[in-house]
Amino acid sequence: MPERNTLIRSLHDVGLAAWFGGSLMGAVGLNGAARDEGATEKDGARIASSGWAKWTPVNAAAIGAHLFGGGGLLAANAHRVAHQQGVGASTVAKAALTGAALAATAYARVAGKKIELASSSDPEDTEKASQHPLDTEEAKRRLAYAQWAVPALTGCLVVLNALHGEQQRPAEQLRGWRNGGLRHSIHAPSFQGALNRMPSAAHRR
Repeated sequence: MPERNTLIRSLHDVGLAAWFGGSLMGAVGLNGAARDEGATEKDGARIASSGWAKWTPVNAAAIGAHLFGGGGLLAANAHRVAHQQGVGASTVAKAALTGAALAATAYARVAGKKIELASSSDPEDTEKASQHPLDTEEAKRRLAYAQWAVPALTGCLVVLNALHGEQQRPAEQLRGWRNGGLRHSIHAPSFQGALNRMPSAAHRR
């Protein structure tokens, strides 16, 4: 692996930025604007659902870029994850938060689609919604929780990303390796070096 990983780091960071920023803007701006502009509650739900549906493909691309970049960074830093103290724990925490954010994103999309069908004036959508009736108020409440959970979880990922950046500083790496028990393995002579320093059979004669 080269020392620089500009491409995969850019995919990782830009994807996460879009995932976090888009979900936060949607929860604050899009939902708020839909409530203000909707003549009725049903109209507001329809406007919000339409906006989220248009954002979904972009969000999916951002998530894909983030996951691809994250996988590349994990491969590039596998030795640090395994041996530098603190890196493994933060990586596990990041993986868990990523999984939770993915689950919240998927749930929000499924719930949003149901509300979109229920609030649509299209007869075909109305027919589809009637096949899977739901408590609209309860669905909206759960959707709101999920939509706020996504920026909260991805915001935590941004913080962990900053922590990983700090852990890559030379002083932090040296401290982490020393505390991780690699001090002797780093400074100890290799077995081959030890053999090279041994007197040859000719010198012993």
